[in-house]
Amino acid sequence: MPCTAAPRLRGNLPPQSWLKKTTKLIIEGGNNYLITVKGNQPRLLTQLKTIATGQKPCDQFFDIEKTRGRTTCRIVKVFTDLRSIDIDWLGLKSLIQIERIGIRSGKKYLQTNYYISSVISKATNFAKGIRYSLGN
Repeated sequence: MPCTAAPRLRGNLPPQSWLKKTTKLIIEGGNNYLITVKGNQPRLLTQLKTIATGQKPCDQFFDIEKTRGRTTCRIVKVFTDLRSIDIDWLGLKSLIQIERIGIRSGKKYLQTNYYISSVISKATNFAKGIRYSLGN
């Protein structure tokens, strides 16, 4: 089932509720997911940050890029020990943390994004997939 099912499930449900239902439909349809976790999922985001700061990643990848007047270092870390995450997230197998550190127009920046996935893969694969499909 395509991810376009998510808006039909939302209604007046809180984001965590409809997203869990969406991941269930994705897995039951024989597909996999890679989902960006943002501030509208505060409980899950807090759990992911706790895992990322308290565990050693099972894999990591570093990439430095210099383009259009900016330098960016991307650090991609994959965690698979997710026992502290709510079991209602059907198919959840990986947490991916991406830190972007760089200089843009002479100013330093740090951005951290979190993703969940129903796939276990190498950090390089997640880095490529997230970079090219989500534009990060």
